[in-house]
Amino acid sequence: MYLPIKTGRLMIGALCVALAGCGTVDPVAYSGIASSSQLAPNQQDDSGRIPYRYASAVDWRTYNKIIIEPVTIYRGPDNQFGGISEEDKAELAGYMQAQITEKLRKRFTLVGDSGPKTLRLRLTLTGATTTMPVLGTFTHLDLAGNLYNGVQAVRGEEGALAGAVIYAAEIYDASTNRLLSAFITKQYPGPLNIMASFGSLAAAKTGIEKGTNALVAQMQ
Repeated sequence: MYLPIKTGRLMIGALCVALAGCGTVDPVAYSGIASSSQLAPNQQDDSGRIPYRYASAVDWRTYNKIIIEPVTIYRGPDNQFGGISEEDKAELAGYMQAQITEKLRKRFTLVGDSGPKTLRLRLTLTGATTTMPVLGTFTHLDLAGNLYNGVQAVRGEEGALAGAVIYAAEIYDASTNRLLSAFITKQYPGPLNIMASFGSLAAAKTGIEKGTNALVAQMQ
């Protein structure tokens, strides 16, 4: 049976929205992360972006140097990469390394050895979802998809069929190896960010940018 173009577009948009709910991934307190036993549900986060956290009283201004460890890819059985290829995992890890290094060097002196007034940062990429080709962009152009994304934007939640990145951040006092702060975070672009829908990893990379900006702000 022939469907008018407008009706057909709305049906496709509704299908995209229905599929969106099936593609979201909720982070877990990964068993293979060094700080996993210290992480607790984050009662102060209603957005779901940082569902697990450990925090101690820290005056970040007392630190002026930082060791940034190479970003690692989590291999535990509770990882959340789905069917993402090793090449894509490596690309995301490399992008995260470049982003955090670029942004933290404006705040700290980058060093390779432990010492006084020095932090050590460990980032572990634990999961990611890719943007669904074509449909991910289509939801920004279709009426039903746009309505859904508008509601999600108000809620501060994920857009339809968009990608995301999940990782663990652990910050230590480098001289004592004392854990100062740790959290699991899921980061993704705003639902109305159409540019982040072009390319399977674009949304995950945008999430990395947002996450590294937030981390740097925390350490001011």
